[in-house]
Amino acid sequence: MKRVYISGPMTGLPDLNFPAFHAAAAVLRSRGLEVVNPAEINAEHPGQWESCMKADIKALCDCDALALLPGWANSRGAHLEVHLAHRLGMRIGTVDEFAG
Repeated sequence: MKRVYISGPMTGLPDLNFPAFHAAAAVLRSRGLEVVNPAEINAEHPGQWESCMKADIKALCDCDALALLPGWANSRGAHLEVHLAHRLGMRIGTVDEFAG
């Protein structure tokens, strides 16, 4: 596995849930994984859902795996990312599974 994309809820959460994304990225990086963190991708234009998703999907397509944050099932963006990752044959699991 080369690159892991973090997926989870943002919309409607305090600070767009960026602290959870950054914490997960730090843990996964400490395990030697190359991490793509949408909170880093979208830092410049938070709140524009469509433009964020376009940037995120482009980044996801360059990854090998998808790591899910808690609450991902309540996120329409994460659902899109899971569907795409599944169709592209990527490994999908929770952040804890990748960190373990």
